Amino acid sequence: MRPWLLLGVLLLHQTLQDVIGQPAKNKRQKEPGENRIRPANKKVKPKIPKLKERESDVSPKIHSIMTQVMDKGRFQKPAATLSLSAGQSLELRCKGNKIGWSYPSYHDTFKNSRLSIKQLDRYGQLILRNSTAADTGEYSCWLLLCNDYSCKKDESKTGSTYIFFSDKGELFVPSPSYFEVVYLNPDKPAVIPCRVTNPSAKVTLHQEFPAEEIKADGTNLMYDVKKGFIYQHPTSDSRGVVYCRADSWGAPQISIKYHLLYVEVPRGPPSTTIKASSNNVGSGEDVNVLCTVLGEPDVEVEFNWRYPGQEHERPVVIQDSWRLIDRGIGHTTRISESVITIEDFETLDAGNYICIAQNLRGQTTVAAYIEMTTTF
Repeated sequence: MRPWLLLGVLLLHQTLQDVIGQPAKNKRQKEPGENRIRPANKKVKPKIPKLKERESDVSPKIHSIMTQVMDKGRFQKPAATLSLSAGQSLELRCKGNKIGWSYPSYHDTFKNSRLSIKQLDRYGQLILRNSTAADTGEYSCWLLLCNDYSCKKDESKTGSTYIFFSDKGELFVPSPSYFEVVYLNPDKPAVIPCRVTNPSAKVTLHQEFPAEEIKADGTNLMYDVKKGFIYQHPTSDSRGVVYCRADSWGAPQISIKYHLLYVEVPRGPPSTTIKASSNNVGSGEDVNVLCTVLGEPDVEVEFNWRYPGQEHERPVVIQDSWRLIDRGIGHTTRISESVITIEDFETLDAGNYICIAQNLRGQTTVAAYIEMTTTF
């Protein structure tokens, strides 16, 4: 072989090895640790705690502390509603060294000895013996957090259950009266409280005159076994006398009657007026100042007076009263009055008589000026 041809083959072989075995010229050697991928402009996410931890910081989880004592020493967490037969006894316990209780007001009204409540070292205990249909209602408890001065409710440690005490002879929870007034207010729901003792009973609402059933449409009028019939948006068309009918075990029963009165007065602080029997009073005469409030039938009003002789402990007579009036077409208003009487009027009695009327929505202040008549 010719020398120049051999030399060419060797050069070609060396060139091919260089191409295959070496990295491309446009690629540089990576620095140690550079093979970790770091996308450009990507922010590192902060470590976020688990969802349960975050929620617990905002609103603590409500823990039910109530248990029901069953037979043979068994315990169970009571459901939201329970159905027991009238005559059965009930024992509820709530865990904690200081427990508050709520139960149907019927027991407080009649100071019922069948209900007993005890506080033991580690739990509170409620026992109801010989239950009746009247015991139907909400039973609840809560842990009390106390210091040297007061106690407050621990909202995270509570328990409650609504219990039906079924009685074939009492489909409706008994009422202390045979007739009850329900006020229909245009801006709040109205409840006709014909509650049942059997949650499976079929309940209907009826108008006394003209005699007909009032259909519950599920929107404006609906039935709640724990409350009764509810008018979501009462109107004057709903006024009148009504009653409820319950069907169960094939024997219908009728509730007490409810008189629905429509209320149409402004909601807010008392609408108050004041008037004196005379604004010019002679020495030795008597004078009356009347403070009047027109309001909703079920809203109580409290009166307070300020008068000129108050600092001198001048004796006066103050009388408060109220009554309901029918304004026609089924509208009812409550008139609350307070009268202050000053006998044997004298110089120190002259001045402003200030009436302060207050209800749950605020207060109103009005005044009447009385001066002493000068005689020559």
